[in-house]
Amino acid sequence: MLIVGLTGSIGMGKSTAAAHLRARGLPVFDADAEVHRLYAGGKAVERIERAFPGTTTSEGVDRAKLSAALVAYPQRLRELEGIVHPMVREAERSFLRAEAKRGTPVAVLEIPLLFEAGADKLVDAIIVLTAPPEVQRERLLKRPALSEQKLSQLLGRQMPDVEKCERADFVVDTSGPVEATRAQLDKIIADLCSWSGQAYAHHWA
Repeated sequence: MLIVGLTGSIGMGKSTAAAHLRARGLPVFDADAEVHRLYAGGKAVERIERAFPGTTTSEGVDRAKLSAALVAYPQRLRELEGIVHPMVREAERSFLRAEAKRGTPVAVLEIPLLFEAGADKLVDAIIVLTAPPEVQRERLLKRPALSEQKLSQLLGRQMPDVEKCERADFVVDTSGPVEATRAQLDKIIADLCSWSGQAYAHHWA
């Protein structure tokens, strides 16, 4: 089984790309969605409350309070990642093992912080989504409750877009019409047919 990492900085169109890959029959694991699930309840919430008192409620992690805590103490982001990332990695492992049992030829891990988390070493091919900075900023500032200050903080935690593109096997420009993005992805899917996968046996089996 070939494992593909799908990534890109915030606002680059990962959700749109993932939806298209699913429509083409490729199973996609959404790391962000898994984090949301972990924040809704269970062991992750208990550990986050112990580490960051007052950031959870009976309904799970209060993302606004947790974000405020990290703004006050940005150096503690690593501590939060140390709680959440291993849990996400186990969910990814379960997903990949299930797909391998089905005989799936290509499986996709959609991971926003693929390079930052070192997960680039755990996949066979990497697709990076990109767009010019002005397009990215315009998209993001349309989102509710995302100020210039918060945007700068988010971008500061991520590897620069140009570096991600340099380390990618495939780069998709998402600044044009969605049909153009889909066409680029279709070509990549066709190209991947000639790739062989080693990452599953080495890291996930």
